[in-house]
Amino acid sequence: MNQNKQEENSRKKRALFLWLIIILLMCTNGITGWLLFNEKNKIVEQKIVTEKIIIERDNVKTDLMELQRDFETLQTNDKFLAQDIEEKKARIEELIKQAEKHRGDAYIIGKLKKETETLRAIMKGYVRTIDSLNTLNQTLVAEKKSVLKQLDKEKEKQEVLEKEKDELKNTIAKGSVLSCFNISAKAVYYKRGGKKEVETTKARKAEKIKVSFSLGENKIAKAGEKTIFIRIMTPDGKEMAKSYDDNYKFSFNKGSGYFAGKESLNYANTEISGATYCEGQGEMVPGNYILEISCEGSIIGSGGFKLD
Repeated sequence: MNQNKQEENSRKKRALFLWLIIILLMCTNGITGWLLFNEKNKIVEQKIVTEKIIIERDNVKTDLMELQRDFETLQTNDKFLAQDIEEKKARIEELIKQAEKHRGDAYIIGKLKKETETLRAIMKGYVRTIDSLNTLNQTLVAEKKSVLKQLDKEKEKQEVLEKEKDELKNTIAKGSVLSCFNISAKAVYYKRGGKKEVETTKARKAEKIKVSFSLGENKIAKAGEKTIFIRIMTPDGKEMAKSYDDNYKFSFNKGSGYFAGKESLNYANTEISGATYCEGQGEMVPGNYILEISCEGSIIGSGGFKLD
């Protein structure tokens, strides 16, 4: 009987031990399953996070490429602003490379996103600045055109005034030219030791040519001393002159020549008469002589005479 009880107790102990083992295995399996479940969840969560980072990276890269295109459209003539824009374009290119390199790094992608937003704000500022500069340039160009147009008008007015002034000066100059009339030329020689003057038509007797003339009234001409030059062309086409040096040279009608005689008169804008004696070198030759009377660079009268 005791033996049976012992066997019964032994079976009960074995059964209890088995149950303990079963319970322990169940606990172990439960813990293992729970750990596997948690690990699986972590892998899934990590995959989701990684996918989100990649999506965020792609979005940042897309934004950077769009920003890059926007920067390419910016055009300005301001060299300092243009240089700054080029630097920002180079920075965007560098950020695109970083986005490719750190595709799974959430921290780097986050920094890239913030810098992209900053660059976007800067780009908008550039757009406003360029628009303002363009508006200002257009205003300045319009003002410049207006000023140039006004200057052209003023220049035209000035040219008209200068032309009118020149015409007036020419009119005054022409009007101020003295008139010469009552021109008379006679050959003379002298008797009684030069005390008596005798007119002659003979070339062999002639010693000088006496030229008489009158200056007309002219209220425009400048009053004062006037030097009258007498130029005589001989029958053989030469200029009559006592000497052919610079002392007998004068200018007239934009040219020059030699005078045979000259006379100074005090002109008071009223009619005045004068006379001067002309002479050359050696004996005079027979033939027709031509004379011109000049004053202040203009020929104011002409005439002639003949010697036999």
